[in-house]
Amino acid sequence: MYLLTSDPQSFIIKIWLEETAAEAGRVTWRGHITHVPSGQRSYVQDLDDIVTFMIPYLEEMGVKFDLRWRAKRWLLWRL
Repeated sequence: MYLLTSDPQSFIIKIWLEETAAEAGRVTWRGHITHVPSGQRSYVQDLDDIVTFMIPYLEEMGVKFDLRWRAKRWLLWRL
């Protein structure tokens, strides 16, 4: 397998359930993702936020996200 870069990217994702008094009986998930090499962290409330955070690092590695992939992701996000 040919690797585009010799610098692997590592991420730590932490997710938890949260219940608020205003939403008694309802829980939502929260979380954060951390890029290990830089220490940059982003809090997330949606799985798409995780992917959005990772895309610039993957593109820096040489990963190409074609128009079809981006359109599919956009369409799924709209549903």
